[in-house]
Amino acid sequence: MDVNTCIQKLQYVGILTFATVDAEGNPQVRNISAVHYAADGIYFYTARGKNFCKELLADGRVQILALTKYKEMIRLSAVAHLVPDSEQEHYKDIIFAEQPYLTNVYPDDSREIGIIFCIKDGSVEYFNLGVRPIFRETYSYNGGALPPKKGFQITDNCIACGTCATGCPQQCIEEGDQYHIQEEHCLHCGRCYENCPAEAIIRY
Repeated sequence: MDVNTCIQKLQYVGILTFATVDAEGNPQVRNISAVHYAADGIYFYTARGKNFCKELLADGRVQILALTKYKEMIRLSAVAHLVPDSEQEHYKDIIFAEQPYLTNVYPDDSREIGIIFCIKDGSVEYFNLGVRPIFRETYSYNGGALPPKKGFQITDNCIACGTCATGCPQQCIEEGDQYHIQEEHCLHCGRCYENCPAEAIIRY
């Protein structure tokens, strides 16, 4: 798996879940399909009167989530930027051509109430629940910063008793003088952390 394949999979899914936070700190989620994928970023359309637009203009931080039919979760974390006025009509033309249903929603010149945002960079998390053991990785999108590390780590306080490995749902803990978690197969469920008799497991 790689970041380009993840972005392709977002395109195949089509309808994406966009999450933002409103002025009161409440999470807000909506589905968006008016999306155009370009080499330099991901462009999307929304109406200026929507709270979604208000939240993007106020903060810009957004997460995009998709689930494929193969039980692959793809999450893009980024900051959305307003496209310059000189480029707005260009990307509206593209998005309305790629998504013909939009002419039913915004017929004729009513599409002018819309506005285009773009995501230029960010990070992508890939999480496949359709394989065993599960598989997960994180990638940079167009040079964006990676998020802080997640999950659990076995420290040198490990007594090699095997409790963690025995109880792991994905059997992704390797034996040794100090046991080791295979991060790419870890669920982040915390079962090893909760049951370690030596308290040798820490959360990132």
